[in-house]
Amino acid sequence: MGSTTAEHDHGPEGVGTTRTEGVGTARTEGVGRRDLIKRSAALGLITVPTMSFLSACASSGGGGEEKAEAGEKTEKNPLAVNDTAQMEFVLFDGGFGKEYAEDAVKIYEKNFPKASVKFSATQKIQSTLQPRFNQGTPPDLIDNSGAEQMDMGVLVGKNQLADLTPLLDAPSYDDPDKKVRDTLRPGIVEMGQFDGDPVWIMYYAYTVYGVWYSQKALDSLDEQYPETWDQMLAVCEKAKKKDMAGWTYAGKYPYYIPFSLYPMIGKVGGREVLDAIDNLEPNAWKHPAVKACFDAYYELYAKGYILKGTPGLDHIQSQTAWAQGKALFIPNGSWVENESANVIPEDFDLAVSAPTGIDSSDKMPFGTIWASGGEPFIVPAKAKNGAGGMEQLRIMLSEVSSKNFTSKVKSLTAYNGGTDGITLTPGLKSGVAALELAGENVVNPRIQDWYVQLQKEQIGVAGLGEMMAGRLTPAEAIKKIQGFADAAAKDSSIKHYKHQ
Repeated sequence: MGSTTAEHDHGPEGVGTTRTEGVGTARTEGVGRRDLIKRSAALGLITVPTMSFLSACASSGGGGEEKAEAGEKTEKNPLAVNDTAQMEFVLFDGGFGKEYAEDAVKIYEKNFPKASVKFSATQKIQSTLQPRFNQGTPPDLIDNSGAEQMDMGVLVGKNQLADLTPLLDAPSYDDPDKKVRDTLRPGIVEMGQFDGDPVWIMYYAYTVYGVWYSQKALDSLDEQYPETWDQMLAVCEKAKKKDMAGWTYAGKYPYYIPFSLYPMIGKVGGREVLDAIDNLEPNAWKHPAVKACFDAYYELYAKGYILKGTPGLDHIQSQTAWAQGKALFIPNGSWVENESANVIPEDFDLAVSAPTGIDSSDKMPFGTIWASGGEPFIVPAKAKNGAGGMEQLRIMLSEVSSKNFTSKVKSLTAYNGGTDGITLTPGLKSGVAALELAGENVVNPRIQDWYVQLQKEQIGVAGLGEMMAGRLTPAEAIKKIQGFADAAAKDSSIKHYKHQ
């Protein structure tokens, strides 16, 4: 796709992002409580992971320097951080800014006055840090996000990450009687797992994906948000008569389209269809629900309901056109409120909805939505001061740090709470309402975390991007995408993951 350097200001998420919760074996009937807990999710902002060409990655060789000796384990220092060792923290400099992290670093410095903290922020995560992984000299804590996100599947597969279980089992920052893991939103721990028990990633933000729009614009058409596809087409036709396109999207990064398309496929066909896609099962893309949803989206193109020029727009340009009222709907994640704050009018009344379905024959109810963790933080296996990196995360998962993040960047965190006394912005409020409506009907496709190149360049750019620009029919797009998925399934150089 050629735009690896596109800086996604919010850090597109993350998809690894992505940017994603539980991995239960839940099926439409007989869903166990554990699966539901894993599946349920709440709100925040993600990083849409962008392309990572990490395949050539990370040999786990390299010299490496001496690790810091452990410090004394006390009630206030449960991870036994060496209180004189340097701690290095590299943050992705995206739509969330760096102030929230700098504030958390100040708390670390106050708690360990003899330690020095080396903090830096960059958009070039991979090009800055990949050489250091290869040399065995990585930082102690990394926000692995943005257009240059390192491929998480590759890092895990090459044993380059530390297991965060000691952090999760440590006493929480606010309440020594509660473990850190007991303070997190549902699904966060499972999202950080790949195979089995180790937890490799701490997703710090919490994102709602869906269809974003101006409630004011919808009201001006005298319309409700459409629940069936016939209603969607009728709303788009009404908008068109008022010189407003029905939809726009990030044409240069069409892997944003799945933010509403994937949960629609889950709604129409059941979560098992998404699980089969994640598992790279043969013919998973040939399921009738996939065809129905591809046909529906293609109809938006065929009927002229997509903003002219959309295939040439990047995420910022498409969001700006939408904020200016040139298009009614855009598929996106909850970072859009902060990322587009400078172009969204005061009276826009930002709202998000779960995807429109086909009709009453859909397997899951209206309200079925994709929500999951974003902003993936990692502690490298060869970090000199891994305990310090984990302690910095323990501080960030406190109520004070969580509230600070939410009030500054309009996103929830993985900490389950932290909204008391904060006035929620329109998008945040709408996201919380969408999660309440969804209840247990939260889906979480993992393909964007497990197979970054497949999701972004192949399914996104070469498949959906070409179809939505009218250069492939839905049948051709499905055939092409199934071919990409089959090739990934057969590629022995890729580590493969499956829903447990």
